[in-house]
Amino acid sequence: MSTTDIKTLFDAGAHFGYVRARRHPTASPYLFTTKDRTDIFDLEVTTVRLDAACAFAASVTAAGKQVLFVGGKHEATGIVKDAAELVGAPYVAGRWIGGTLTNFKNIRKRIDRLEQLMSERASGALEKYTKRERLMIDREITELLGRFGGLVKMTDLPAALFIVDTRHENTAVLEANQLKIPVIGLSSSDCDFSLVQYPVPGNDTSVRSIALVAGAIGEAHKEGKSVAAAAKSAANVKTEEGK
Repeated sequence: MSTTDIKTLFDAGAHFGYVRARRHPTASPYLFTTKDRTDIFDLEVTTVRLDAACAFAASVTAAGKQVLFVGGKHEATGIVKDAAELVGAPYVAGRWIGGTLTNFKNIRKRIDRLEQLMSERASGALEKYTKRERLMIDREITELLGRFGGLVKMTDLPAALFIVDTRHENTAVLEANQLKIPVIGLSSSDCDFSLVQYPVPGNDTSVRSIALVAGAIGEAHKEGKSVAAAAKSAANVKTEEGK
C-alpha cells in the first residue's frame, strides 16, 4: 500500500532512535547500527513494516470497520487530528482517558451527552434556560469536546488503533491488547515492540517522521473506505437488478 521509500524516510529523520541507554530489548531486531551512542533504525525494515501496516489499515476499513488514531504528545496531536479528520476517522489527540476502550459503554454515554447538547444548542432549544444556565452548559460542551470530541464518529469499539509513540500511549496499548484489538504503532527504540501487532519502527518525535507515517496510514484508511463504498454500491446495483 505504501509508496514511501527509504530516501523519503531518511529525509524525514525516521532513522533516528534514542540513545542506546534507553533502548528496549525488543527494539534490537529493527536497528541497523548505533552511531555516537544513538540507535539508528534499519529503514529497509521500516519500509517493509510500514507497507504491512498500511495494508492492514486498508483491510480494516475495506471491511467497513474503523481505525482509531491516537497521539497525545505535543509533537503528534495536531498531525494525528488532521490526518484523522481528513479521512473521517475517530481520534484521540490529547490525553488518553482511561477506559476509553475497556469501559467504552460509559464513555459512549458521555459522547451521546455531548452530541445531545450540541444539537440542542444548534437548534436553539437551550434558549429556554437562563443566561447562567446556558453558560454552564457551554462550559460542559467545551469540556466534553476536549475529552471526547474526536470520538463522536466511534459508535462501537474500533477494529484497530494507529498510535504514535506506543510507550507514551502505554495505557491505550494495554487496553487494546486486553481486548485483542490490533495496534499499528509508530514506535521508537524505547518502546516495547512485543505489545504492537503492526509496528512501524522509526522516530516518533520528529514532526516530519510522524507526519509521514500518519499520512501513509491515513491514505491507506481512505483507500480501504473507497473499496468498501464501491462494494456497497455494486451490491445495491445487483439488488436493484434482481427485483
